[in-house]
Amino acid sequence: MLQNQITPEKGKMSPLTILIGVVVVATIGLSLWALFKAPENAPTATVQLNLPAQMAPEEQAYAPSVRIENIALSRAENFLHQEVTILDADAINDGPRSLQKLVVTVEFFDDMHQAVLRESRGILGNPPVPLGPGQKRGFQLSFDGVPSSWNMQTPSVRVGYLQLKPLK
Repeated sequence: MLQNQITPEKGKMSPLTILIGVVVVATIGLSLWALFKAPENAPTATVQLNLPAQMAPEEQAYAPSVRIENIALSRAENFLHQEVTILDADAINDGPRSLQKLVVTVEFFDDMHQAVLRESRGILGNPPVPLGPGQKRGFQLSFDGVPSSWNMQTPSVRVGYLQLKPLK
């Protein structure tokens, strides 16, 4: 038996193996970066409500005819023991046309009057039940993610989008 046999060293990697490993890791990193990087001129994330980007001029002119009144806030705890802010209000259609869709935008502000939360939500149900001329409808919205920087004042609630019911 030969005692002087040369055995390969275990645990020592060849430079080629290290180079291949670095190339693989760099390729994976670049692929993930390209996959998750947002294009520079892409719009910021918004709530998707399957609505056109803008109201038609006729609908924009009609928006002041819709009032949001009797805004009241309350707090409750959900089944996960999280604090939920509940907004109750009434939407009033003072105009001569029925509304097919109505979306309100709710903004919560901090002490410097900067928006800390802005959400847009439909309030006529799903499927929407039209709001006729002169009608008033109560609605309730729950917010479970209101930031602690909120100034605890009544949020701004305004018409964010509306769609008039077609005339027959």
